[in-house]
Amino acid sequence: MEAVRNQVIALLEGGQAFGTFNEIAGEFAPEKRGVIPPGAEHSAWQIVEHMRIALRDILDYSQNENGTYEEKEWPDEYWPPSPLPSANAWDESVDGYRNDLARLRAIVADESRDLLRPFPWAEQHTLLREALVAAEHAAYHLGELVELQRWLVSANGP
Repeated sequence: MEAVRNQVIALLEGGQAFGTFNEIAGEFAPEKRGVIPPGAEHSAWQIVEHMRIALRDILDYSQNENGTYEEKEWPDEYWPPSPLPSANAWDESVDGYRNDLARLRAIVADESRDLLRPFPWAEQHTLLREALVAAEHAAYHLGELVELQRWLVSANGP
């Protein structure tokens, strides 16, 4: 099981088949982080903040031993409405995502946690499933950020 844990942690960290969160998020110039180019739905900040919110939701769901998890309303509670509300918003979202990713990696690495044991609150879900969902979700949106960066570099959008 240690090999599985290590593979899942590597998947969460990224960088095997695509850039890492730090690399991709680090490419955005401050003046581009709140821009929604023609043809795009969201700014880079909205995508990063959505990633942070969704990862926090996965963490909360995966640690629901006390039964306090409350499902968020889709899409309103997962996507911020404003392209970039403040100058500090980018750094706060990036730091929040990094911190929660570190928490998820630590939970997956914790040998006292059975990756395959069904959650008592949702027997069809396991910690392994939630970690894989988090990795898949990140990969999807990191791809969006890469494409958005290309659009923003282009003078005329996509």
